[in-house]
Amino acid sequence: MVSFFKRDWVFLLTILPWIMGAQSFTRHDSLRGSITPERQWWDLQHYTLDVALSIEQKSIFGSNTIRYRVNAEQPQGRNSALIFQDGLRMQIDLQAPMNIDSVKQDGQLLSFSKDGAAHFVKLIKPHKVNQEDSLICYFSGTPIEAKNPPWDGGFTWETDELGRAFIANANQGIGASVWWPNKDHPSDEPDRGIDLKITLPKPLVAVGNGRLVGITDLSQDLHRYHWRVISPINNYGVNINVGHYNKFSEQYPGLGGNLDCSYWVLDYNLEQAKAQFAQVSMMLEAFEYWFGPYPFYEDGYQLVEVPYLGMEHQSSVTYGNGYRNGYRGTDLSGSGWGMTFDFIIIHESGHEWFANNITNKDVADMWIHEGFTAYSENLFLNYFHGTEASSAYVLGTKKRIMNDRPIVGPYGVNKEGSSDMYYKGANILHTLRQLIENDQQWRQILIGLNSEFRHKTVTTDQIEHYISKATGIDLTEFWEQYLRRANIPVFDYLIDQNTLKYRYLDVVDGFDMPLKVNINDETLWLYPNKTWQSLTAAQPLKTFAIDPNFLVTTRIETQD
Repeated sequence: MVSFFKRDWVFLLTILPWIMGAQSFTRHDSLRGSITPERQWWDLQHYTLDVALSIEQKSIFGSNTIRYRVNAEQPQGRNSALIFQDGLRMQIDLQAPMNIDSVKQDGQLLSFSKDGAAHFVKLIKPHKVNQEDSLICYFSGTPIEAKNPPWDGGFTWETDELGRAFIANANQGIGASVWWPNKDHPSDEPDRGIDLKITLPKPLVAVGNGRLVGITDLSQDLHRYHWRVISPINNYGVNINVGHYNKFSEQYPGLGGNLDCSYWVLDYNLEQAKAQFAQVSMMLEAFEYWFGPYPFYEDGYQLVEVPYLGMEHQSSVTYGNGYRNGYRGTDLSGSGWGMTFDFIIIHESGHEWFANNITNKDVADMWIHEGFTAYSENLFLNYFHGTEASSAYVLGTKKRIMNDRPIVGPYGVNKEGSSDMYYKGANILHTLRQLIENDQQWRQILIGLNSEFRHKTVTTDQIEHYISKATGIDLTEFWEQYLRRANIPVFDYLIDQNTLKYRYLDVVDGFDMPLKVNINDETLWLYPNKTWQSLTAAQPLKTFAIDPNFLVTTRIETQD
């Protein structure tokens, strides 16, 4: 296959607005979505995010210590061992109305300029290649409130049923820079994780990612919770959850040893949470079978109640599905199988493998997160209920596919593809499973992805190459058709007594995906392409059907 990064950029920039519905992008889109020179020269190592909540004012303030390493490849083509002081700048992102109040390095104030959410900090001391250093950003403000979290994200300042503060953030789409200053691009995660310190009024409890290091009394009214993640973590996965929580816990005997599982729920929901969250161990059993070990044994697994539906915050999965099965009590597939599990527990936890373990380098490739995780729902069913149940579920979600635009978006502008990335993505993978016709091989591919790309950021191109190589099938046109085109293949056919004529319509050149069909109660494979082909049977063709497990649509030709 042809690597995206080897394609003609000028050609792509010319046709992308046409492909994506004549969208236009701004300089700020590029500053947010591309690897600018001010981002390229440094590699994140660690964050220490120290934040205090002012609940009545719905505001926050604090600091973020950013530890970084100087890359060997320098901006503007510099390859010397030393970066001089003339104009070396670091891009740090923070969205209005939040403010960066000051930036310091080695106790010295640094100057910075601002272009939208991008802040360009001018460094004043020399840096050597592979050197590690740090600076501190002090910030404050009133972060954007989420209108419809987690989709239209930001901070959520709610109250629970007893009128007490119930606060959380969810910011996958809008970005982590909606509330704290960071390198807000998915390609670079802090290699050594994050220390997250949250100061808030007593007796509220603050739950963050990873493991609780300790609680410090600051005064009669305030205390600080200190959480730590030692794995790489995507920025949007960093979260704060505040409420009157009770905790219960268990250990799951998994493939990586005993996994610490902690559950934080509002005090009055404790008993129903203990019953509903029993599905976590089922999820872990199924997903470790299909995907390999849970990726964050060192940081543990947490499920935390929040005032919105839920989100895949790494090692701190958030939950707001009302302690009921389905998706807010409904079956998204219409098959009935969607009511046998709690959608938020299964789906959001599936993201620990696809989104948190394997993370897209560019938001354009968000389908890697959502397509594989939507597909994980039916693999959960497959593990406990078999292939018929899983197929019924994933095929039932086809009705939600719009085919409005490609599921891979435009690169470098912080723009994801179509929302079809969920269930079109799931059905693409389900189709691929049929082509492989070997479930053990398919399982090993999914496990292999999580091993090969463990704790890494990836491109669609890397995923394509890995699966094509592992299957031994040239999937170049398969990926091109399903990922980068809005329409799905049309199987065009005509039956004339005992002859079947068939071809593909609306496909890229070279697309020749085999199809499993049933003719006169006999199952066989057809090998269509863009030209007419024919099959003649000994008997008249009384019945003909395409296996519904393939993501195609049909058109019946009429005879002249």
